[in-house]
Amino acid sequence: MNELSISVTIADRQYRLTVKREEEETVRKATKLIDKIINEYAVNYAFKDKQDLLAMASLHFATEAVNGESQLTFYENHLEAKLTEIDRILTENIVV
Repeated sequence: MNELSISVTIADRQYRLTVKREEEETVRKATKLIDKIINEYAVNYAFKDKQDLLAMASLHFATEAVNGESQLTFYENHLEAKLTEIDRILTENIVV
């Protein structure tokens, strides 16, 4: 069996998860990152309860995901064509 049962804590609440062994480190790092962002919002903004902080952290990560998708689309649409053109030019002009 390649799965592992782990416990993680997010916003002072514990969760039991079953993850693939190779994903354990990623899940634990993600958990730490979520708590880091929640704590930053807690220090810098007024909030009523942890739900407010979780909502802001969710917005933070969703915004990063959307920005990442935009960058990937830019790379795929613009840089890939430019790199292909540069490669073609170099290949045509290399003297062996």
